[in-house]
Amino acid sequence: MNRKDILMNYLLLFCTNAQDLAAWQELSEEVLAHKRAQASQWLDDHRSQIRKSYGLHLPHTVTSVHVGSGGQPLVTDGPFLEGTEVIGGVAEIEVADLDEALRLAKAWSVHAPGYNVVEIWPVVVEPHTHV
Repeated sequence: MNRKDILMNYLLLFCTNAQDLAAWQELSEEVLAHKRAQASQWLDDHRSQIRKSYGLHLPHTVTSVHVGSGGQPLVTDGPFLEGTEVIGGVAEIEVADLDEALRLAKAWSVHAPGYNVVEIWPVVVEPHTHV
């Protein structure tokens, strides 16, 4: 098998910052419906390369489990990671290479505004490997 025949998996994280998220939440239902339709169209246009996709609820709905004092699990409300950006959705894609993943991410940023940053994370695809 030629190396070019092997498809790569990437996770696209659709992100925005807190200020843009607040502006998003202030949009009318009509504008939100239009923006959601744009995002759905992007997903439909690239369905052959998208293995799975999910929208995420807002950060205040997140629950985190991490190691607390004494090595015991500690459950807290909200995301554990600190940052200025919010992840609004994810899509796992299967493409030939990073260049193709970049084309998809650029198409998102042009055609589906709202979550205007797309992070591209390579996915480790190995049998029996779990995090």
